[in-house]
Amino acid sequence: MLDSRHHAYEVLAALRDRIETTPWPGERGRTALRVLRAHLNFAEIAGGPLHHASERQTAEEAGISRTTLRVVYETVLKPGGWLRRLRVGHGREGSTWYLDHGSAGGRRGSASLSRFWTTQYPPDLALEEWTTPETAMTADIDSTVIARLMGHDAFAHRGLGSSALVIIGALHVRPAQTVSDLVGTASVSRATAYRTLRRLADHGLVHHEGETWTLAPHAVEGFGNSSQDAASELGARPAEGWDGIAQCYATAGVAVRRRTLHTAERAAYREALDRFAEHRSKAVVIVRDGRQVLVPAPRPDEVPSAWQTPGGSVLDPVTGRAAADWRLATDGRLILITPADQRSYDELAAAHAEALREWNSAA
Repeated sequence: MLDSRHHAYEVLAALRDRIETTPWPGERGRTALRVLRAHLNFAEIAGGPLHHASERQTAEEAGISRTTLRVVYETVLKPGGWLRRLRVGHGREGSTWYLDHGSAGGRRGSASLSRFWTTQYPPDLALEEWTTPETAMTADIDSTVIARLMGHDAFAHRGLGSSALVIIGALHVRPAQTVSDLVGTASVSRATAYRTLRRLADHGLVHHEGETWTLAPHAVEGFGNSSQDAASELGARPAEGWDGIAQCYATAGVAVRRRTLHTAERAAYREALDRFAEHRSKAVVIVRDGRQVLVPAPRPDEVPSAWQTPGGSVLDPVTGRAAADWRLATDGRLILITPADQRSYDELAAAHAEALREWNSAA
């Protein structure tokens, strides 16, 4: 229970810290981090863990597709207790979500430790102090930087990708890390760390001195500085902004095309809702012999056979998939099951049949 807005912000700050110190291994884990950070952005705007967001909003914020978003929600975030959908969105209202700040940490083990309470450097060997479980390095990234960058086309699929995001986030927290350090702080494999650092170095976004790697002064803005090592690479040149990097990987315009697609989908969906609404009329109730009798509304046009399935579902003409909220009655009439109506399809069909019987008997 949240007592006040101040308490809500404390909860969100604790959740952000938990996210930043939790390992997110693998490509799917790093994508889940982007989705979770997008929901944290929405929660911070809403002022608490309870917030509203559609799948399209979240996909645009995280810089991924809706298909990928659904996969990481079902396979990573939902099983891990990070995110719960309390109510499915309908019409012009997005889904209702809750960021779970309590159970997630318990399932992640040592991830709940804050970066400020974690020993970042190995003990001084001159003092003959050796690494213990208490001083072992955990994940440590700056998710705020990741939230700023993840919507750029440069970090889209086939671009720099999510691995570059977490490495930039890790180096932003603490510069001068070795590849071994980044394996722990960024939760990447050694091979992924070397491959990603080389890509970033080609654009002048990171430099290395000896075995340690550091971000360029303006790397977060996408501007790289030339270095002797990068200059020796054939075709390597400092980056001049994230748009320029997206051009190099042919990912420029991905976000715009995604938003355009989502806008078209929203328009088609709302048009379909308006079209369905035209077939609905207000129920009429008359009093006969002291009893209220529901007069069935005039029957709308039958659903085209191309939209019907043998199981009674209705195909969405836009997507070609079964519409979750619509059912087809035996008389060819559409029944809309809304989140506010918790009755099952059978109960709705029985209520309609009962209304018909009462009307016929009253007539």
